Amino acid sequence: MTIGAPIRRVVIVGGGTAGWMAAAALARLIPLGTDVTLIESDAIGTVGVGEATIPPIRSFNAMLGIDENAFLAATAGSFKLGIEFVDWGALGERYLHPFGGFGFDIEGVRFHHYWRRRMAAGVDEPIERYSLCAVAARAGRFLPPSPDPASVLSQMAHAYHFDAGLYARFLRSRAERDGVSRVEGEVVDASLDGETGHVQHVTLAGGHRIEGDLFIDCSGFRGLLIEQALHAGYEDWSRWLPCDRAVAMPTANIGTAIPPFTRATARAAGWQWRIPLQHRTGNGYVYSSAHCSDDEAAATLNAGVDGAPLADPRVLRFTAGRRRKQWIGNVVALGLASGFAEPLESISIHLVQSGISKLLALFPDQGFSPVEIDAYNRLAETQFDQVRDFLVLHYYATRRDDSPFWREARTRGIPDSLREKIALWRRRGRLFRWEDDLFAEASWVAVLLGQGVVPDGWDRLADTVPSREIDARFERLRGLFADAARRMPRHEEYLASNCPAQVPR
Repeated sequence: MTIGAPIRRVVIVGGGTAGWMAAAALARLIPLGTDVTLIESDAIGTVGVGEATIPPIRSFNAMLGIDENAFLAATAGSFKLGIEFVDWGALGERYLHPFGGFGFDIEGVRFHHYWRRRMAAGVDEPIERYSLCAVAARAGRFLPPSPDPASVLSQMAHAYHFDAGLYARFLRSRAERDGVSRVEGEVVDASLDGETGHVQHVTLAGGHRIEGDLFIDCSGFRGLLIEQALHAGYEDWSRWLPCDRAVAMPTANIGTAIPPFTRATARAAGWQWRIPLQHRTGNGYVYSSAHCSDDEAAATLNAGVDGAPLADPRVLRFTAGRRRKQWIGNVVALGLASGFAEPLESISIHLVQSGISKLLALFPDQGFSPVEIDAYNRLAETQFDQVRDFLVLHYYATRRDDSPFWREARTRGIPDSLREKIALWRRRGRLFRWEDDLFAEASWVAVLLGQGVVPDGWDRLADTVPSREIDARFERLRGLFADAARRMPRHEEYLASNCPAQVPR
């Protein structure tokens, strides 16, 4: 196979979080001698629904040499220990999907099997009592994880809440310092090579052309290159995930407490997010337009927020799904241009990060080998589909029947891959992490048990340990985690001492 010439010109179409994440990573990590240009227009707004993240964002920031405290100060960010789900299983119920695991394996058997065994013996308690992240989150306290595996704090795991606009600005300053050139303008056309079908150049309003070897499409839902120019096609997931709109609105913080977790509250036609930052609170209502009008959604959101609105509600329209191909020829799509899975589990920014990581691992030359392109598309498709299944689980595993939306959720079909996973769980609580599955076993345990999907049995190997010993271990662990959380500073105190916001409150 012939090796092509090195990539010398990378052109990123679109800014926002996705564009500047790509620019900052490429400027730092691709070979010397490669120019990176980012095109964005101040006249085109960005979709800012990605203010909550999951723990892998820490690896991305570390890869770029970003100091955690400096980053949080610049983005008015806060720490996140998990997501609280309210009214999802049934009205009046709530549970935490914490980061990290539950308890410790005993004799090689997963902790949740012993929890299920004790439940059968009459012990009624939520499994979240055996997650240090959950206990700390409920208490409003935070400390970062300890690198010492003997320390109880090694059980901590965290991600962040932050202002997505400020994060893009923060990354932009780093990217430009590392040599990225920003061009102000709106892309209005893309010229394709008649022989290869590759994008040769893009044309801006006013006629200016920008040529490139590799193009990265971060143009949002429009998919200017991947869809409008190259016709990738789109796999629509609305038969499983019917929410197709969101209304978003920031509000002022109430009081001094800053909860170290995201909240997702189920509403009559979807769900509402609450993301606490240092300088404000992000709020939004994700809903199905077939079950709720835009005006009704805005009214529901207004009625469900705590602080005074800081801006008018903004409606976003989307179709859950993904591009059938996210890399075609010399174009790679990232962010909303690649697909959109609603922000229920805060995975939007992670999917950008994952795409960047795969691109770096498979970074092409000008020969654009189909082997590398096919590998990227296969990996991206697998991860998107695994995320889809986890999101669908939240709707399927409900007992609500108080509105048409939730009654339909209980009877709506689900992907075969999810059906198989639930069937295996229902029998004896068994779960397996397939391939590059983003969500670990503990995440599935949290949602399944949190929404009342309790397995009929448990791993019989859990019966080999005497009940007295199991009860004693559970009691010690519960006390250990409760004591560790009490010793932590309050979350807002930790922020004030280590990374106070550098933006107006």
